[in-house]
Amino acid sequence: MIKVASGWKDYEIIATGDGEKLERWGKLVLLRPDPQVIWHAKTPLAQNPKINAIYHRSSTGGGGWQFKGNVPSNFVIERNGLKFSLKLMGFKHTGLFPEQAVNWDAMQELIKKANREIKVLNLFAYTGGATVACAKAGAHVTHVDAAKAMVERAKENVSLSNVDTTHVRYIVDDCLKFIQREIKRGNKYDAIIMDPPSYGRGANGEVWKIENSIHDLVLKCREVLSDDPLFFLINSYTTGLQPTVMENILQMSLKGLGGRFDAYEVGLPTNEGINLPCGCSALWTK
Repeated sequence: MIKVASGWKDYEIIATGDGEKLERWGKLVLLRPDPQVIWHAKTPLAQNPKINAIYHRSSTGGGGWQFKGNVPSNFVIERNGLKFSLKLMGFKHTGLFPEQAVNWDAMQELIKKANREIKVLNLFAYTGGATVACAKAGAHVTHVDAAKAMVERAKENVSLSNVDTTHVRYIVDDCLKFIQREIKRGNKYDAIIMDPPSYGRGANGEVWKIENSIHDLVLKCREVLSDDPLFFLINSYTTGLQPTVMENILQMSLKGLGGRFDAYEVGLPTNEGINLPCGCSALWTK
């Protein structure tokens, strides 16, 4: 099952092929690699005259942007009142994953229908797409990420979207260590979101591998769920990690809570009439 993000006016996938996707972000047209695109392009994408920047991979790892004309250091796109300040970052990123709009819509609906104050914990929260969406729907969000620069970008996105700044708490910290402290403090949350990386290292050399660590983290998060939890969402971009695997982890970790479990790919429509898979999610709702 794939859920496709619709409703974008400031973003579209123009064409795909030969390991790349041609996208429009506001007024900028970018050409970036995409490992899911293993089919051939109808015409060479790099020949599109409207391209503003192309990301080239390096044979030694990483890569860099090739600019065509003037490209702003920052640019803003919007969807349904949610605004995001973006820039062309290292390793082909812009600071936003548009396909996550599928989950933003679902979470906003759950929060609004709850008709009560909802406390959300957003782990590995990056630049705050989910934070902005949940706070815009009226939730109080604790935004946790180990990268200070990403947290600063999240603050900017919250401000751009006219979200009540008293509804968002920002934490620069290791997510597991933060959860362990929250357990000791007795703090509880009605909803948890996490988007863990495939691999990472902590400040003291700690190693995170999603296949070894994700279940333990979800079990710890269960301990900070409130007595009346609303939802628990796991996102992943790890190659080979199937949605059902994450659903299984949620089912085993949240046993006894009842509710509904869903597992699905998230994706984006293209102007070619096909859908591009971009990642996967598992969602528990009460």
